[in-house]
Order: sequence, then structure tokens, then C-alpha cells
Amino acid sequence: MDGWPTVELDPVRRLRVLAASGAGRPLFAERRLAAGFDAVWSVAGDLSGELPGLISGLRSFEVGPATEEDGEGGAHGRDGRLTGVAVSVVGHRERFEIVLRSGWCLMQSRVLLGGMAAVRDGDGTRFALLGSLRVPGAASVQHLLGGLAERRGEVLLDRLERRVAERSRAGQ
Repeated sequence: MDGWPTVELDPVRRLRVLAASGAGRPLFAERRLAAGFDAVWSVAGDLSGELPGLISGLRSFEVGPATEEDGEGGAHGRDGRLTGVAVSVVGHRERFEIVLRSGWCLMQSRVLLGGMAAVRDGDGTRFALLGSLRVPGAASVQHLLGGLAERRGEVLLDRLERRVAERSRAGQ
């Protein structure tokens, strides 16, 4: 329909909307990083190589192409769609459907929703992350965690910032 107003949200704002529309109190953290977009996204977008170092309790995260059921197509699947398998340090395996594009990553399993977003911000990068449970009663659990989720978000952003700096120093 012509004449209807439209709004384009950058990836960080889109992730903020997802966090605000979720039940309970999902983990959401946002920060301006001094590093440039390419340096930040080379770490954040490297799910197999970097995610286990950023998220404590995660032993490995293997990424593969989308399956037929997920809508396969192209090197990154159709529209950046992939699959992933997370393995915790105690051996629990969780399968994820992933959408991964430059500056945007959304991952969901039966029980978890995770996301990352980044946009250029002058000579730095505005970065956000989201984590939420997707099970009945999740809102109550997330509400009880309250400030712990906020602190965990800050810890994850600290780890990301350190890893970006380490990669930059190594010249990667």
C-alpha cells in the first residue's frame, strides 16, 4: 500500500525491540566499543571459533549449512541461514537454527534464544547481545535472576572487547 509510513531499524535497534517484546526479563546488554565494525564483527561473527571463549559453560559450537527443513541454499544457506550445535562443558547438546549476516546474528533452539547485533558508530561500533529462555515459566526464572542477567551481559561484553583487542594486536 502506497503512502503508509515505514521505519527501518538498524540491527542493534531491531535486537532491542526483540528483547523488549520477549516475556520476562531477557538478558540484553549494549555497549559502544572503541574498535571498528570489521574488527568487532570478525570476532562476534566467528561462532565456532569465538563463541565458546565468550560464553562460560560452552565447550564448543559447530556451525553448518541449513538443512532441507531449514531452507537450504547457498554457502550460508538461504538468507544467511545456518544450523549450529552447542555442546556444554557437561556434554549437553543443543541444536540451533541460525541467521547470520554482517552485523546480525539470531540463534534459537527449543529452549534458548540468542542474538548479537552491531552497527558502525563513528570510528567505533555499537554492539548488543540478547539471551533468553524459550520454555514455559521462563519469565519467572528470568525475573528471579534479575540483576544477575544484567551482570552476565556486561561480563560477555567485557570478554568480547578483550578478544577484539587481542585479535587486533595479533594482526588478524
